[in-house]
Amino acid sequence: MAIASTSAATDIGGASTAQSAISDATATSERFLKLLVAQMKNQDPLSPMDNAQVTSQMAQINTVAGIDKLNATVAAMSGQFAQLQAVQSASLVGHDVVVPGNALQIADAVGQGGFELAGPADNIKVEILAASGQVVDTLNLGAASGGMHSFEWPAGSATPSSGLRFRVTATSGATSTAATTLIRDRVDAVTTAGNVVGLELASSGTVPYSAVRAFN
Repeated sequence: MAIASTSAATDIGGASTAQSAISDATATSERFLKLLVAQMKNQDPLSPMDNAQVTSQMAQINTVAGIDKLNATVAAMSGQFAQLQAVQSASLVGHDVVVPGNALQIADAVGQGGFELAGPADNIKVEILAASGQVVDTLNLGAASGGMHSFEWPAGSATPSSGLRFRVTATSGATSTAATTLIRDRVDAVTTAGNVVGLELASSGTVPYSAVRAFN
């Protein structure tokens, strides 16, 4: 019910913005035409405006009006797209998604995490960090191709409340390879703010829909 209500508000807001833009464009056109008529009435009879000049000014107002109408159409489409995205996102509630994050997830004495490489790397190191930032353990994963990967770590007596995190360092020869840490989290709810759709996650709080790397 909350999603349907929020989506309706988004649609109304988009329509209102589009209507406002159209009204502004109409007012601008009317002002321009009044100025043009006044200019033609008060022109020097010995040096009247030529057809090319009048045509040029008319083309300018048509261009401005066209751009305003295009902006209004895009604004309306953006609102409708956000509404559709919110409805589609509702199906994710109760399911897991993969998003950027570095909290080590622990279940059944096993810690899990993931990362995304911008390109291939021949040396990947994962460091397990205590809540204080101290390195608890280090995993050397060797080489991997670009894309998303996951790892597991024997957590021993550690629990989800231990606050363990991880960081990933990847290199290709002497060159660093960008690595984004990833976690799996559960979707509890879907929110909208303007034209932005957000996902409320069980552990990570609210993240934008665009941050999702994978669905499970």
